[in-house]
Amino acid sequence: MTINRIGAGPRMSKATYTDQMVFTCGEVATDKTKDAYGQTVEILAALDASLAAVGSDKTKILSATVWLADISEFAEMNRAWDAWVPAGHTPARATVEAKLVSATAKVEIAVIALR
Repeated sequence: MTINRIGAGPRMSKATYTDQMVFTCGEVATDKTKDAYGQTVEILAALDASLAAVGSDKTKILSATVWLADISEFAEMNRAWDAWVPAGHTPARATVEAKLVSATAKVEIAVIALR
């Protein structure tokens, strides 16, 4: 089996994939002045792009992990998520509160998908 990498750097790759599976890095928004909803919208667009780059899409997501800097913003993140995830294709998902790497990041999301 060949493991392919997108955006490989010295510490991590933006995504890794095989002939069947895709694993994305934890995506955070580049515009951290946005609220939790805005950051989530930006992150989900980035995930769409990463999945498309390897021949996958959001209907093939098996699992998602969401980290929130403040769990009180759960509803705002879900407002963006619910508008994005296709009906009938909701993945298994875990959402937790965590101290994120950037003090201004409100949301981080990583997914595992099929190709």
